[in-house]
Amino acid sequence: MSDPAVHAHLFSRYALFVDRAALDAMGRVAAALFEVAENPRYRERVLQWAPDIATHYPGSAGGVLGLDFHLTVDGPRLIEVNTNPGGLLLNAVLLDAVRSCAPAAWTTWTTATEAHSAAVAAWLDDARQQSGRAPSRVAIVDSAPREQFLYPEFELYADAFREHGVDCVIRAPEDLRFGPEGLADADGPIDMVYNRLTDFALEEASHPDLRQAYLAGDVALTPHPRAHALFADKRNLAVLGDAALLGGFGVDAGLTALLAEVIPTTVEVVPGNRDALWAARNGYFFKPAAGFGSRGSYRGDKLTRRTWESMASATYIAQAFAPPSMRIVHGGQSLKADVRCFASEAGVLLFAARLYQGQTTNMRTPGGGFAAVLTSSRIEE
Repeated sequence: MSDPAVHAHLFSRYALFVDRAALDAMGRVAAALFEVAENPRYRERVLQWAPDIATHYPGSAGGVLGLDFHLTVDGPRLIEVNTNPGGLLLNAVLLDAVRSCAPAAWTTWTTATEAHSAAVAAWLDDARQQSGRAPSRVAIVDSAPREQFLYPEFELYADAFREHGVDCVIRAPEDLRFGPEGLADADGPIDMVYNRLTDFALEEASHPDLRQAYLAGDVALTPHPRAHALFADKRNLAVLGDAALLGGFGVDAGLTALLAEVIPTTVEVVPGNRDALWAARNGYFFKPAAGFGSRGSYRGDKLTRRTWESMASATYIAQAFAPPSMRIVHGGQSLKADVRCFASEAGVLLFAARLYQGQTTNMRTPGGGFAAVLTSSRIEE
């Protein structure tokens, strides 16, 4: 249930208008990522810096990706990739209401019903690929789930799974036990976990039962550690954006060119380049390699020497700064904007925007929050 005080800026009152060609380009990038992840030499390269659990292949790609783009004058730029992207069903709720009052020349990319069905199908299909059968009981799992900011989305998913004939519960990881009969909570067996944990390698002390069940193949876990390693570790962007390197792996030239164009220059921060990156910091955005939700991320021109020195103890990437677009709203207020493309192997599920002020996206900006994306209506031929 949503708390009006906590969620006051979850949704923006404004929509973001995006040209359809830009959205189509984002969709092609999503498809390219899924294709590159099938390349054995790419997998070998990025799994070098992944945790050991990522070598376990459960039989699926890992469900839904959230690709975050900035819209620049030169086209969309891919800033990062997420494997447990929040906001898919929440943004689906917005679609029909916004569609009904949009200007005649503008519409949403999909409908609420289509996005809702595609989202649930994507997670269930991923689980089916892992286990070879449709799941019968799903647990949506996160740490202290009722305290999570996006807990209302967990409830939406629980209802959606039930509407598709699959029993669903919302659980903390310590509520789960792995035994001879498989993974279970106090009420019975669980054969699929929709994973919202940010412990991407299942290393924390409260996660051993889930980890053991996953490695034993007794539960379909989606998204899973291998998906995070192949798609979401930010060091991967340095590989994905290197056309020569991907070409050497045998990746199609068209895909390498596309990814090189949309991914800002990205390098891992290492002792040998720290001095040069500090000197050129105004042109970069610095992010922890395995981070999420903008935690520990810094715009170079806002970075202090003290913070820079503290970053040496963690693994960081430096990404050439691609400025977000601006949404001018009532009263002349300017809000920064990014676009999240939700996509599975089957294709794009939904586009959503986040409007904000500050260095990084947040849900604290008056007038900001998740926003519907409106695009030009299709012209019938």
